[in-house]
Amino acid sequence: MNIGLIGYGRMGRILETLSIARGHRIVTVLDPAHRPGEAYEPAKADVLLEFTGPGAAAENIKAAAAAGMAVVSGSTGWYDKLPEVSAAVEAGGGALLWSSNFSLGVQIFFRLAAYAAALMDPFEEYDLGGLEIHHNKKADSPSGTAKILMDRVLAAMTRKKKVLWEQPGNSPEKDAVHFTSLRVGSVPGIHSLVFDSPSDSIEISHTARSREGFALGAVIAAEWLAGPLPPGGPRRRRGVFTMDDVLKDILP
Repeated sequence: MNIGLIGYGRMGRILETLSIARGHRIVTVLDPAHRPGEAYEPAKADVLLEFTGPGAAAENIKAAAAAGMAVVSGSTGWYDKLPEVSAAVEAGGGALLWSSNFSLGVQIFFRLAAYAAALMDPFEEYDLGGLEIHHNKKADSPSGTAKILMDRVLAAMTRKKKVLWEQPGNSPEKDAVHFTSLRVGSVPGIHSLVFDSPSDSIEISHTARSREGFALGAVIAAEWLAGPLPPGGPRRRRGVFTMDDVLKDILP
């Protein structure tokens, strides 16, 4: 598979290494800061891996969509523009697969968290809170992963209705979940949920050890998005997808 990279920072270089290790070719790189003067030739690529930042992601995806390209985006902090980006993808006949976190472990953690939330919902003595920790260079807070995590949790619970992302001025309301963020050092990413009662506490957590797990999931997503489909189906995937669509084909 021919892969193009949009963004060639630390994650871009890891994506390059893993893509080549899995037998793919990097045919174009768009990142003036790291590859000055390199041409943007999307026609050479079967799929583009877009890992930039919240200020550039939406326009990068729309530019690729106008050319009918397939894009896997791991940038976060731009999701307020998802409706207009999705419309551009549909209009251009391209494909977009986006996720706040491509780690397969995180995707499984989402499912464990939703199951735990549903299991604990009837037991009002167990309150719920959350914490996410990332490196001090991360641009968005709370993380996109934390937001999706809490979407899954609230969808599974009836007694919790909202999330407090900032420090509350007093005790949180009974139907609220206080979820806090910490930025420190070089932490790749930690996300935790705590179910706490007067008698005991239950915690589930995902800890990333490196960025390779995120990158591997993104390359697997690219293989799914731009890879061959079953005989008799469409020539390639079109439209907007998430890692849920990929996991449906991986998990039983």
